[in-house]
Amino acid sequence: MWLRFTLYDLRVIGHYLGTLVLFFAVLMLVPLGTALVFQEWEPASRYLVAAGITMVAGCALRFLRIEPGRLSRRQALAVTGFAWVVLALFASIPLYFSGHYATYLDAVFDGVSGLTTTGASVIVDLDHLSYADNMFRFAMHALGGLGLIVVALSFGLFGRGGGASLFSSEGRSEHVVPNVVQTTQFIARITLIIVTVATAIIMGLCLGLGMEPARAFLNALWVSISGFLTGGFTPMQLSIMYYHSFPLECILMVLMILGSISFVLYAEVGKGNVSAFFRDIETKTMVLWIAVMAFVFTATLSSWSLFDDMLALLRRGLFMIISAFTTTGFQVVTTNQITTAFSNGAFLTLAFIMAVGGSSGSTAGGIKFSRMGIILKSIVANVKEALAPDSARVVVAYNHLGRRVLTPNIVKEAMTVFILYVITYVIGALVGIAHGGEAIPAIFESVAMTSNGGIITSMAHPGMAPTLELFYILQMWAGRLEFVTLLALIVEVGASLVPRRKARRS
Repeated sequence: MWLRFTLYDLRVIGHYLGTLVLFFAVLMLVPLGTALVFQEWEPASRYLVAAGITMVAGCALRFLRIEPGRLSRRQALAVTGFAWVVLALFASIPLYFSGHYATYLDAVFDGVSGLTTTGASVIVDLDHLSYADNMFRFAMHALGGLGLIVVALSFGLFGRGGGASLFSSEGRSEHVVPNVVQTTQFIARITLIIVTVATAIIMGLCLGLGMEPARAFLNALWVSISGFLTGGFTPMQLSIMYYHSFPLECILMVLMILGSISFVLYAEVGKGNVSAFFRDIETKTMVLWIAVMAFVFTATLSSWSLFDDMLALLRRGLFMIISAFTTTGFQVVTTNQITTAFSNGAFLTLAFIMAVGGSSGSTAGGIKFSRMGIILKSIVANVKEALAPDSARVVVAYNHLGRRVLTPNIVKEAMTVFILYVITYVIGALVGIAHGGEAIPAIFESVAMTSNGGIITSMAHPGMAPTLELFYILQMWAGRLEFVTLLALIVEVGASLVPRRKARRS
């Protein structure tokens, strides 16, 4: 029998959602401050009003339960699951009234895309977007990339109530240190250091390209945030092509790879245990997977005119591979070139790369290398068992933050998430085809949304069919939560809505 949400549960969930909403109202002060600094009065008024509305809503939610007590596992799942959509709805308020969105649903789409670090955008005339609106887009990337719950816990917003439950409900199971709050603070500290260093380097490059100091700083900050947190938003319509800078592309490739590595491995390397990184099953799976897919992708592109020389092939092809497997979504080819110059083989190869994604415990999306490595190990175990004598006991081990033995439960968890991703990829492709799309672009777009990859083609566009847009929003939401949290939430909400059966009198 499925458990129902009680009135007490709803009040507790509302209280903690209110905490997150209030924090989001504070986040809106960042674009407000940006607008004031650059004398953008219209955006300033929008963010002032939006922050006020968000703050009132947050306070109202918090008053649902003054002393909520400690969060249960079920309540934590609900808080985490609802937070991504609730905050996206508040984010859509200033975005929609900027005049850069064809419909209100387009603004919601970009809000969900920004928070889930998908990076897909249906904005109109991005090149003339205000500094304040751009700052808000990348602030959402920073919040969503680190994780709503990670940021909230690192600031101590939830006190001592249910931190571990909230942390794991966001799709995170590995702790850098035993204490959850210290783990979240470590993640934030590593991000701050890397983004700061990258911003300084890229700002120098932008100054060399002739940008004004303020614009150079903002562009450097924004692409650094988007690169390391594998977000995908850029301040210009042409994405990274706009800069026409090979050194910048090299820095961003390094930044994207750093963002796709588990934060736990950063801690191990920081302790001097460098060998843990190279022994880890994720590292080995990543090297094998990328080597194979890079060979296939290069072979499919070598005969096309866009990549008619080796330098262009290495520069653009390698960048797109790294952007895809880290699920960042940066592009050094135009969307039109992707749909016209790429062969079907290149299209599908890029989709496969995005589908798998990066490492668990990182900012990347997708199925994750750890699960793929475990599935491969389980295949090896089955082969060994088939060849072993009846009396033999087959034990298969792997390295992931220490030596671990492969157990049926570990394989079951990996296979469950793998199957859920594949099913969602297929359903999303069928939905795209039902809306008139070609098969290959529909598959590609479905994978990009579910894996939070962000490289989009022709399916996602301003003013698209509302049913298709809503399904893409659902895919981004499900992919960011890695399904289990969302499915548990749907089941509990469904069970709560079904009327209770009256007991029959004997």
